[in-house]
Amino acid sequence: MSQVRIFQPAKTAMQSGKGNAKAWVLEFAPGAPKVLDPLMGWTGSADTNGQVRIAFESRDAAIAFATRNGLAYSVAEPHARALKLRAYADNFAYHRIR
Repeated sequence: MSQVRIFQPAKTAMQSGKGNAKAWVLEFAPGAPKVLDPLMGWTGSADTNGQVRIAFESRDAAIAFATRNGLAYSVAEPHARALKLRAYADNFAYHRIR
């Protein structure tokens, strides 16, 4: 039985919005260790499931897919982002602490 991880990816550092971070992703755990090719120096593995990442619109859809295909899964809940709402005018306020 294959082990999969279901998670919601964080936004990348190259963007300010959360455009690609809304989908839930199912990815397989590594089934075989990585080996170094002695001739070329490339890293490879005999496990091709490590290349598979499936995106779903909801967490429940990803769990249903894993259950339907007999995959053992673990769900990683996303961290809540703490927002600090401030106005630009607060930078010039008289009561600002220096």
